[in-house]
Amino acid sequence: MKKISNYFLMASVFVMANVPAFADDGVCKLITGLKPIINTLRTLAFIGAAFVLMNWAWGYIKGGKAEMKDIEDKGIGMLVGFFLLFAVGIILQFVGSGSGAEFFGCDIAFLGVAK
Repeated sequence: MKKISNYFLMASVFVMANVPAFADDGVCKLITGLKPIINTLRTLAFIGAAFVLMNWAWGYIKGGKAEMKDIEDKGIGMLVGFFLLFAVGIILQFVGSGSGAEFFGCDIAFLGVAK
């Protein structure tokens, strides 16, 4: 886990250091170019969140009983995973939408998004 957090920290620092390089049209062109990938990742995040929640619920349905120990051991991690995947889906939905384009200062007509 520590290794993953280090990778995430390095990626975050790199992105924040290079944001001024994408000034004006850079972010707009990047969002436009990656729009199919953003849509695919958004869909996979929502599907992943659904599968995490489904797996958690099916375990309790199949077992026939839910004890507090099971919820503490397995349930909290599953719920955290669900909310993280769902949050990623929401963020990607915002970035690929017209509101996200306006947030980044892009011309909506440039992105091909109807107002």
